[in-house]
Amino acid sequence: MEGIEHKTVKVNGINMHVAEKGQGPVILFIHGFPELWYCWRHQIQALAAVGYRAVAPDLRGYGDTDAPADQSSYTCLHVVGDMVALLDAVGADQEKVFVVGHDWGALIAWYLCLFRPDRVKALVNLSVAFSPRNPQRKTTEMLRAVYGDDYYMCRFQEPGEIEAEFAQIGTARVMKEFLTYRHPGPLFLPKGKGFRHPPDAPIPLPSWLSEDDVNYYVSFFEKKGFTGGINYYRNFDRNWELTAPWTGARIKVPVKFIVGDQDLVYNSLGAKDFIHKGGFKKYVPLLEEVVVMEGVGHFINEERPNEISEHIHDFIKKF
Repeated sequence: MEGIEHKTVKVNGINMHVAEKGQGPVILFIHGFPELWYCWRHQIQALAAVGYRAVAPDLRGYGDTDAPADQSSYTCLHVVGDMVALLDAVGADQEKVFVVGHDWGALIAWYLCLFRPDRVKALVNLSVAFSPRNPQRKTTEMLRAVYGDDYYMCRFQEPGEIEAEFAQIGTARVMKEFLTYRHPGPLFLPKGKGFRHPPDAPIPLPSWLSEDDVNYYVSFFEKKGFTGGINYYRNFDRNWELTAPWTGARIKVPVKFIVGDQDLVYNSLGAKDFIHKGGFKKYVPLLEEVVVMEGVGHFINEERPNEISEHIHDFIKKF
């Protein structure tokens, strides 16, 4: 990746790997599961080329960043703490920065805006809309009630269980299964049945994903395992408890939201109605634009890199 610099920054008690390029206003890119800084490779190049400093860390538990052993070290407060410390380290001269998030990165970006709106100039979030806290029901309880125990987020709850199944399937195949998933609905991983495909059936890659791309991800997940990333899901209920003071709070930064119409998240848990029927705008009053991209799946920043880069630039250049 031409011109992208890599460094390790000490943040919030851990060593964090950061990829960055460019000079100018900082854009913090926050990746999701099961990804790395690498999912932003196209956007880093594009935004650096038009006068921004693109900064993309591997989140705690991923890639070349430390992975604390304690499951409870992966709450939203820990990860937002990492992001604030990273901004202090790389953008100390900038009081506020632009933020772009995808998947879990979008969730972390919402929390960052909730806890520290003073640090965010504007937000472009992909795939995962803001979800207000429900004071009546813990997150995993709600997920089980809606989709049952085979729903992938529920399958992720028991420590070590899904990791053992992934080890049996093989890291490369797990990565391909996730990255090529295009069913516009919830993902189920029944116990012992993996992704419900024959274990030797080939998984054709889409045009936007090369074997080299897959191999890059695999090289890190082979080394690190999936536990760090899965621990984010294992903190759903802990996050629910910790965020009680923010019940009813709204996101007070300017936002653009982009999602693919084939995205499993867009087609699950009532997201579509929430986004389009007033709920989203109620909790994100400075929501300026919602873009639904036709024929696009979950990994939108990799599937449509140029369009996403343009969408980001068109929005942030206003500020």
